[in-house]
Amino acid sequence: MEKAETKKNPDFLEDVYKLNEGFELKEALKLSLKKIDKIDIAQLNRIGFNTYEKGKWTIHKILQHLIDWERIWCFRAIIFAREEGSVLDGHEAEIMGNNSNADERSIEQLINELRIVRQSTIMMFESFNKKILETNCVFFEYEMPLFALGLTITAHQIHHFNIIKERYIPLDN
Repeated sequence: MEKAETKKNPDFLEDVYKLNEGFELKEALKLSLKKIDKIDIAQLNRIGFNTYEKGKWTIHKILQHLIDWERIWCFRAIIFAREEGSVLDGHEAEIMGNNSNADERSIEQLINELRIVRQSTIMMFESFNKKILETNCVFFEYEMPLFALGLTITAHQIHHFNIIKERYIPLDN
């Protein structure tokens, strides 16, 4: 089997940049933390384990998904920043979500963990100098600068917060 052709600055990066509204990484990360701090925990608790459609994740699982994937992207970033080698093949979000114990945790616990992980992510990316942030990362069939991994983290949060706003918040009657 032939290896897939590497896509420099893959198409999904356009969506990443668009969701971040042109903010540089440092500002995008700080704004994302502010959005975490503005979450209406009481409202999410009222929604509880309700979903907008059968088979969709609960808000608990969405929050756990954000935490898990942020850690994965940070692992990838540190591997590239330290020129250690390459990252493992991809991970299956659906399997990870189905095997999380997110629904056994409170919204407060999940949001607090997301906040702490984001603070750690901010510190990690702030520790990288310009050369490191511009490091070329090649993994799977993608090729992009390291800073784009950080923007992927914030775009991922924006995407899922939009889903919560559009599809879950209306469940709060």
